[in-house]
Amino acid sequence: MIDKVAVLSSGGLDSAILIADYARSSQVFPMYIQAGLSWEAMELRALRAFVAAIRSPNVEQITVLQMPAGPLYRDHWSMTGQGVPRADEPDRNVYIPGRNILLICPTAVWCSIQGIHRIALASLNENNFADATPEFFQRLGTALSNGLEHEIRLESPYSGLSKGEIIARNSSLPLHLTLTCMVPVDGKHCGKCSKCHERHSAFVKAAIQDQTPYAVAPE
Repeated sequence: MIDKVAVLSSGGLDSAILIADYARSSQVFPMYIQAGLSWEAMELRALRAFVAAIRSPNVEQITVLQMPAGPLYRDHWSMTGQGVPRADEPDRNVYIPGRNILLICPTAVWCSIQGIHRIALASLNENNFADATPEFFQRLGTALSNGLEHEIRLESPYSGLSKGEIIARNSSLPLHLTLTCMVPVDGKHCGKCSKCHERHSAFVKAAIQDQTPYAVAPE
């Protein structure tokens, strides 16, 4: 019997690749946390399209947990879609306070009920925020295990890799179906935001053709 793992999934490149990667050896439960962020409808649509396309028998139906964050973030750009960080802005401007905490904690509660002990995140070496370090994941896993009386192990197997590296290793996957954009336009990536720039740059570094549909070609 293969082991079970809950994979935090956004519909973006990194977590989509992680789903396919873990499905090679584990029973994968994709987890989508619906918080009310402005791009979520299209993001969830992309996640569903990717999971359907890879057709892996080891990938279970996507679990959507609703955890509204509106009262926390209020007029933050992630909620309003206004003032979204553009390609030329520093990475710190993309930070959403406590984002990983809000993703991991409800998933851990769900896992404790379902008898699952592993939670995987597609955190990369570019993710240098305080809630994305291996030390943070280790300590939070310990705290959750104690509080839930159920062992929780947080896994971030890509923490030493770049986006370009995981693209190069998984170029045969339908990566064009994923969504890494904060202001999607009519089903396409905007091509102007920080995330679009990061995505396109990673394809360039990987020397893989970027088949992403952009409303405006990234510079």
